[in-house]
Amino acid sequence: MPEVKFRIKRHDPVQGGESRWDEFTVPYESSLTVLEGLFYVQERLDGSISFRYCCRASICGSCAMYINGKYRLACQTNVVHLHADVVNVEPLPHFPLVKDLVCDMQSFFEKWEYVKPWLIRNSTVPEKELPQSPDQRKHLDMPIDCILCGSCYSSCPSVWGEDNYLGPAAMLWNYRFETDSRDEANKERLPLFDNERGIYRCHTITNCIEACPKELNPTEGIQWLKRAAVRRRLLGKKK
Repeated sequence: MPEVKFRIKRHDPVQGGESRWDEFTVPYESSLTVLEGLFYVQERLDGSISFRYCCRASICGSCAMYINGKYRLACQTNVVHLHADVVNVEPLPHFPLVKDLVCDMQSFFEKWEYVKPWLIRNSTVPEKELPQSPDQRKHLDMPIDCILCGSCYSSCPSVWGEDNYLGPAAMLWNYRFETDSRDEANKERLPLFDNERGIYRCHTITNCIEACPKELNPTEGIQWLKRAAVRRRLLGKKK
C-alpha cells in the first residue's frame, strides 16, 4: 500500500514554547482524505493531536485548514488530488490558536451575529410560507452556500490590520438578507454595514474569493452593499 507523509504544525499555547512540525507516515488508498489521514494519526500514532471536525461532508466548515499552502476543507481534500508526497497541514492563519489545528473562532462568530443573520419581518407574520419568484430566489444562490468555515476571514488583510472589521463572511451574510425579498429590516440593517467597520474597510483585494472552499464571492456581495448604501443615502431607495 502506498504511503504519504503528513507534516502537521503543532503548538499548545498553554504549554508555551515555539510551534513545531511533527511528521507521520500514513498508508493510503485513492479515497483517503486529509481528515481521514488526521484520524489515522490521532488513533494510531499520536492521540494528543487536536483538530476540529463535524459533518465530514463539506457542509459544516469545521475542518477548514491551511493544507499545502491553500485554504481547504480537510474532509473534502483527497490526498491523491494534492499530487504531493508530503501533506503539510496548518491551522487557519491569523486566528488565535487553541491547540494544534484548532482555532479560536469566538471573534469571528461574534461579528457574524452582530449583522443579525436571520430573516426579520416587521409586518404581521403570515399564516403560511412567503413565496418567492425564481428571479427573487436567484439572488440567494451564491451567498446561501456559505458554511462559515472562516477561510475568507483568515485570508483578509483588512481583518489582519483592523480588529473591528466585520470581515467578508459577516458582510456576505448581510448581503444574503439584504437581497432576500422576504426581509423587511432595511433601516435596521443599514447602520450595521454602512460604516468604517463594515463595507468601507474592504479594499477589494479579493483574497476571500481565492480562499473560499465553496467558490463563493464575498467581494461581489460587499460591492453590492456599497452601491445599496449610496442609493439609500442619496436617493432614499430601499433596495
